Amino acid sequence: MTAATVPREILLVEDNPLDAKLLQEYFTASDSPHNIHRVRDGESALSFLYHGVEYTNAPRPDVVLLDLHLPEMSGFEVLAAIKQHEHLKDIPVIVLTGSNNEEDIQKAYDLQANCYLEKPHGPDGFNNLIQVIEQFWLRSASLPRRK
Repeated sequence: MTAATVPREILLVEDNPLDAKLLQEYFTASDSPHNIHRVRDGESALSFLYHGVEYTNAPRPDVVLLDLHLPEMSGFEVLAAIKQHEHLKDIPVIVLTGSNNEEDIQKAYDLQANCYLEKPHGPDGFNNLIQVIEQFWLRSASLPRRK
């Protein structure tokens, strides 16, 4: 299989049901195979990544799409935990959030986000952004091997 046809495991950390639905629908309709695993908060994201009780058979994601504004535990806390963990730190984390605040952008990169993208308004902008994510991160970029 070429990089374009390798099934990609995507962890979507998103509490907004509409944004999650748009992302899931696009990736489901894509020509390339993707497995989307959605969690709604930071604690569930870490449980998924650490294979907690409800996620004992969870795959290692190839990419994490991470919203910053989550209930309970912020996306910044999730990002920091991922990048500090020996076996997770090489997973690309794409911050996909509604904030264009310079302090948020700087903090995300300080915590080693691989990319920071602001969510567009409306489904057309969302589809365009998702196409860019798919083309670069899921088809073109060489990603670390799953461990």
